[in-house]
Amino acid sequence: MELRHLRYFVAVAEELHFRRAAERLHIAQPPLSQQIQALEEEIGAQLLVRSKRSVNLTDAGKLFLQRARRILAEASLASDEARRAANGEIGELFVGYTASIPLTPLLPRILSEYREHCPTVTVHLQEMFTPDQFNALRNNDLDVGFVRYNDPDKQVDGLRLRLLHNDPLVMALPIKHPLAKSSRVTLAQFANERFIAYPEAAGADLGVLIRRLCNWAGFTPKVEQEAAEAVTQIGLVAAGLGVTVMPSPMACIAMDRVCYIPLADEGAFHSMYLVTRHTTPKPLLARFLSCVDTAVAHTL
Repeated sequence: MELRHLRYFVAVAEELHFRRAAERLHIAQPPLSQQIQALEEEIGAQLLVRSKRSVNLTDAGKLFLQRARRILAEASLASDEARRAANGEIGELFVGYTASIPLTPLLPRILSEYREHCPTVTVHLQEMFTPDQFNALRNNDLDVGFVRYNDPDKQVDGLRLRLLHNDPLVMALPIKHPLAKSSRVTLAQFANERFIAYPEAAGADLGVLIRRLCNWAGFTPKVEQEAAEAVTQIGLVAAGLGVTVMPSPMACIAMDRVCYIPLADEGAFHSMYLVTRHTTPKPLLARFLSCVDTAVAHTL
């Protein structure tokens, strides 16, 4: 049994007239009659009662008509969904990001742009450290990631990195710190300070960058406390337990006992990259990347 047989039957059942049904289907009447007879033989039941003046449905035909309509509707829906999926209009997209990126103008703009163009796509957002995003992309658990990364010369196997922009770094200080009223500071001024840092085991790229910048400034930071969440680190600064370095977007987190001072050191910025696999993107991702291009053009 083919879908065309169901379409033929539904047309005859709705018109109750073979000639009108044939005209509706744009086929000749004799082949239509033959197809309906073949359908009845395949089913093993009479669906229509024919006479010279009328065509009527049998009880079996009435039941079959209900099912046939539902099957055709489901087939049409399946075709439509497949076509929309092929065009990247429906489906699921898995997006990773690091903590400070939603505080920048770019990611909200990208997601808003994508939602406007692909409202029926389900976007799954997951906050992850940069190394975890790399692994998730390789394992096909993510489609795209927004990462903080400061090793542009270091290749990441199997992944493609695209620089989106650089965020200056700021020093988060207790409001009563002697340098709290400075317009700019350098890391060397904090060589004897207690630092609040990411645990090394977390693999946070910012933690690696801060240690590198401190080494360039001539010292190894004295880590007083460790915290895996940026907001927790800022809270510990507010408590007077030390200082920490943050990307400038984090400065929007206002706490009464914390201030943010720009760092003047060379290389004191944290880069945001878009990361994808080294493969041709599926339509769903291709539409998302197009929205990235639009958002970047409007943000920069």
